[in-house]
Amino acid sequence: MPKPTVEHAEDDDHHSDHESVGSDELEATETQPLRTPSREGLADDVAEFARGYNLMHKLEIFEKAAALIQSSTAIEDIPSITDEEIAALRRETERKWSQPKMLYFTILVCSIGAIEQGWAQTSMNGANLYFPREFGIGSPSPRDKLIVGLINSGIYLSTGIIGAWLSEPINRRVGRRGAIFMASWVCLISNIASALSGSWLVLLLFRVLLGVGLGIDASTVSVFAAECAPSAIRGGLAVSWQMWVAFGIFLGFVANVAVYDFPNPWRLQLAAPLLPTIPLLIMVFMSPESPAWYIKSEARYDLAFRSLCKLRNTELQAAKEVYAAYLQHQAKGIAPEAKSSFLTKMVELVSVPRIRRATIASYTVMLSQQLCGINIIAFYSSSIFVDAGFSDFGALLASCIFGFVNFVGAFPAVWTMDTLGRRSLLLLTLPFMALTMFAAGLSFSIPEDNPAHFALLATMIYLFCAEYSPGMGPVPSAYSAEVFPLSNRDVGMSLAVATANVWAAVLSLTFPRIMEALRPQGAFTLYAALNVVAVILVFFFVPETKRKSLEELDEVFSVPTRTFVRYQTTEYLPWFVRRYILRQKGAELRPLGLGGEYRQVGQEDDDDEES
Repeated sequence: MPKPTVEHAEDDDHHSDHESVGSDELEATETQPLRTPSREGLADDVAEFARGYNLMHKLEIFEKAAALIQSSTAIEDIPSITDEEIAALRRETERKWSQPKMLYFTILVCSIGAIEQGWAQTSMNGANLYFPREFGIGSPSPRDKLIVGLINSGIYLSTGIIGAWLSEPINRRVGRRGAIFMASWVCLISNIASALSGSWLVLLLFRVLLGVGLGIDASTVSVFAAECAPSAIRGGLAVSWQMWVAFGIFLGFVANVAVYDFPNPWRLQLAAPLLPTIPLLIMVFMSPESPAWYIKSEARYDLAFRSLCKLRNTELQAAKEVYAAYLQHQAKGIAPEAKSSFLTKMVELVSVPRIRRATIASYTVMLSQQLCGINIIAFYSSSIFVDAGFSDFGALLASCIFGFVNFVGAFPAVWTMDTLGRRSLLLLTLPFMALTMFAAGLSFSIPEDNPAHFALLATMIYLFCAEYSPGMGPVPSAYSAEVFPLSNRDVGMSLAVATANVWAAVLSLTFPRIMEALRPQGAFTLYAALNVVAVILVFFFVPETKRKSLEELDEVFSVPTRTFVRYQTTEYLPWFVRRYILRQKGAELRPLGLGGEYRQVGQEDDDDEES
């Protein structure tokens, strides 16, 4: 399926999918036109910058960096530039994955954080087979079903209501590394305490506390990785967050199987996620702090330069990014004391039209991720397989295969996010997810003693997961991270994480009752229908964002929502029918954006616009 995108300008291939994920200030040359002073004026500006930020001892490096940014002089003609620096600048495009070991070490730290996230969520999957009986809440009564659902949903509920919103103030005060360190301690204590719980109330309390830690981590780790990575490889590294979360889910399933024969295996299953937490606590401060955080929070360009020197191949490359950030802030008149308050940024998510449209799109993809039903399978797959006639061990093993498929299926997203695009990936995979979910429900119509019952159920769940992993899995977090302008990105991401987890809590809380009321076939059919709802929401409210720079994203979200919906209904949908159903090869699609459709950012509300 071709991308139903908002086309307004020719996409440049060098634009990364995540150019605007938390590090726009380090890529000013691509997002903000910079003035070109005379050679004398340039030298004076650089000297003033170096004096103001304790960088006079690196003046020569910054003079070369300024010449790279603001001058039309060929690289080879820049005074004092070395052969090593010229080679490093050329490798930025020719060998983009040739990066310092410290950069990959930092990404490794972030990957461990993602593994912690996935493992902690999945540990409850196996525990669901045991702890209800131990705590006397294993009966099919509505009360017991509600309690089990509350324990399962507690982690999501606290992530969405508390953890995600604590992320912004904690990051602002202690930085990315400090936030990850604090959140990991919360997760470590919560995992141990959950395993030692003597009642379901205590278990619920520490699952809620675990969600707080995971919420802070979820809103911090992927942004930390994106702010440290160079733009040329930021897209692939941003996708790796979801991929390593999937790997953590897989490890959780493996651990559930590994402790199957132990006494009270659920306690070990709930304690196991502390394993990735320990190295994360040790390693997080061995990596440099986010250079973008130093600039945004403290305007400490000297500290940002020091961090970037560890994350780039040469000091010149680090100086170029830092000085470009300085010029962009100067051009925009940004001062640390002039930053908006948290409450103001929250209000702007719905009051400023450009930001509101990004909020709607982000909310749509995050909501759709929960409507599809993946977290229900991740949390309850063992119980689902037991209900289908599997033994306890067979259910755990089948869930382990589910986790492996979820991990492997995430790899294609590294390439397809840049080629097909976010919106197109969702529109391609969601219909097939609906079909496989519906087919999984039909498997319960087959008698349990018929081998086809087990084969169809397992196959459809695995196919559903394989379709989820490259589309609805990585797209929502990557999409939400890039659609908000820099000024509101932290708060926007908090809202995105909160949206996903609050709805996950609702679904986890209600699923036991849904299974009881509708039986497995009815429950799967319901989620199949919700996948169809997700297709409709994405089609009408999610513009394409692949390879869009910050300025281009401003234009994309300048299109009024009603204009975009009308275009999808009257232009794109008829064209799609003519082109792909009626096979009319000559059918043409009029791009949205031609004929003066775009408005300036900060325009009036949709209600005041022309219909």
